[in-house]
Amino acid sequence: MISREPTIERLDQARTLLLEPFGLTERHLAKALATIAAHRVDDADLYFQYTRSEGWSLEEGIVKTGSFSIDQGFGVRAVSGEKTAFAYSDDISESSLMDAARTVRTIAAAGQGGRVRAPTRRVAPSRTLYDGSDPIATLDSTAKVALLGRVEQMARAKDPRIVQVMAGLASEYDVVMVMRSNGTLGADVRPLVRLSVTVIAEQGGRRELGSGGGGGRFGLAWFDDQRLAEYVDAAVQAALTNLQSRPAPAGEMSVVLGPGWPGVLLHEAVGHGLEGDFNRKGSSAFSGRIGQRVAAKGVTVLDDGTIADRRGSLNLDDEGCPTQRNVLIEDGILRGYIQDAMNARLMGVAPTGNGRRESYAHLPMPRMTNTYMLGGERDPAEILASIKRGLYATNFGGGQVDITSGKFVFSASEAFWVENGRIQYPVKGATLVGSGPESLKKVSLIGNDLRLDTGVGTCGKEGQSVPVGVGQPTLRIDGLTVGGTA
Repeated sequence: MISREPTIERLDQARTLLLEPFGLTERHLAKALATIAAHRVDDADLYFQYTRSEGWSLEEGIVKTGSFSIDQGFGVRAVSGEKTAFAYSDDISESSLMDAARTVRTIAAAGQGGRVRAPTRRVAPSRTLYDGSDPIATLDSTAKVALLGRVEQMARAKDPRIVQVMAGLASEYDVVMVMRSNGTLGADVRPLVRLSVTVIAEQGGRRELGSGGGGGRFGLAWFDDQRLAEYVDAAVQAALTNLQSRPAPAGEMSVVLGPGWPGVLLHEAVGHGLEGDFNRKGSSAFSGRIGQRVAAKGVTVLDDGTIADRRGSLNLDDEGCPTQRNVLIEDGILRGYIQDAMNARLMGVAPTGNGRRESYAHLPMPRMTNTYMLGGERDPAEILASIKRGLYATNFGGGQVDITSGKFVFSASEAFWVENGRIQYPVKGATLVGSGPESLKKVSLIGNDLRLDTGVGTCGKEGQSVPVGVGQPTLRIDGLTVGGTA
């Protein structure tokens, strides 16, 4: 349910942190926007942010590093047509705010885009998808160190071949406030935690690595012993599996992708191509294809920023728009793109709640939240059994995507060779090569086991990183090129 009441509560928190300590009120913000609007602009906004973050890392049995930081500041933006003027400052004060507003107005008036470092209110409708408490305060320092120590003990106890364990714990408390020239006033209070574990296994002089972890928008109590065991099991299993791996075969073949994190391929190969800025500029392989078939029947892809407690979810985006459950591809037909306010205006459509920015020092742009494919009707075991000769990929590492062509290259960090429907042995060095739009058309079987990732995803675009989620069911894709080492 979308209402204004949650935003009103969060606005009080934002005022306490971002305005009152610096002698500012909403009247000062309105004055700055009025200064920008003295020159005709299509849109303008002020974005205030307070971020407190903490990190701990364990290696060789001891916590080697601990960090704590506080960052705060504001960004001022004016948009005229396709041109954007932007200024930001880490000095929150009336004088810095007005200086930034005047700078942006000057740049906008000159009719050219620019970015410099600067010395009738309508409360935005919003949701309550996560608790707004500070996750850093949910455990004391001693308990955080003990938590990482417990992770190491669990990992070493799993198998004597585990020779090294690395673990990390990160917490963040993020408070944002946005005021737009159209009168919109919004705020959000965003907790975020993540735990990661990496292990190295050794046998017969061979060393292999495995990793696990997870997180989301909640407190550190989420990481109970059961959840830690799941993360450790995943890391240890991956490392031990890779110890037994053989060189991966190469060629064109059927590939089965496992559920959950393998959805990162969908995120990269398809999701980025559906972002509004690429399609407005005609630089995406999906440009101008709304209403056309771009995938096999049964393929439905969503970007959903409204899933409770998920890493990629937001109560409202960084432009004050409520997040949505956006259907991008429906039963193989392209239905829409991911939009921020500027691209939505230029394309003549409504924003989709996907205007995101890394911080106050960055411009918003269309970005994914939680991107996933809906499940089908097939039993995963049936899908695997249908493979005569092919690859079963259950985890992925890095990859590269060309947005314009849609071509991608992805490395599988955990994969198995399959013959006659049976797993034969793990393989190493397999890469998946293909085109996002073409691969979607080759999806032949869709499992009933939709799973979201454990909460570890970070998406990079134009130098900005934001937390995201991915997911998918088990999938069979035919005629995919596999680059191997055999």
